[in-house]
Amino acid sequence: MLQVCSNGARPAGSHPALPITPQQLAADAVAVARLGVTSFHLHPRDITGAEVLAGPEVATAVSVVRAAVPRAAIGVTTGAWIEPDPRRRAELVRGWAGLAAGKPDFASVNAHEEGWLEVCRALREAGIGVEVGVFHEEAARRLLAAGVPEGTVRLLAEVQPGEGVAEAERLLALLEPLGVPVLLHGEDDSAWPVLGHAARLELDTRVGLEDVLTLPDGRPAANNAQLVEQARRIVRGRSVR
Repeated sequence: MLQVCSNGARPAGSHPALPITPQQLAADAVAVARLGVTSFHLHPRDITGAEVLAGPEVATAVSVVRAAVPRAAIGVTTGAWIEPDPRRRAELVRGWAGLAAGKPDFASVNAHEEGWLEVCRALREAGIGVEVGVFHEEAARRLLAAGVPEGTVRLLAEVQPGEGVAEAERLLALLEPLGVPVLLHGEDDSAWPVLGHAARLELDTRVGLEDVLTLPDGRPAANNAQLVEQARRIVRGRSVR
């Protein structure tokens, strides 16, 4: 699977094609879906462009994108930087149970964040799948100690900027015994090397303006669709031009 991470936490204006509003996310998703993508990771925003976990904004973003790409699986973030209070964060997520067409299919929860297990429980109670984000070896060990939360659909092995394939291998070695599907990806300067490594290992991976703003040769990417085109060439084992 090649998942698209459409916008992430990047501020509005950080890239000319960064989708922020539900309508922009939907138009972007349509362009990417034409390339065969069926899984999307979104960061819903409010009218000021700030990331939110509140139900109305999440429901609007998800429902508008779902209407545009009805066959796709749509996920969102639960990042602690959006709501630092772990109890309040879990309460907001638990409230997603009643969002109807605006309920995400899955959501990412970072294992290094305070209250992550409670957020995972809230997602399970809401009937939403869990992607457990593992940013580093300490987070992997925390996950190993706690066990895989019920409702987990995949683990996200997330190689940070400045790291590379060696760090990816360390994370994978720790996560492999858990027996859960892994999506491996990098960010910024690690994005393309790690995506290539994921392709060689035939692991799920992802690409999008959340993770990287440039093509493998360093040129600025025009949009998410161009990033997907390049990623598909890598996954298929073709040379990147």
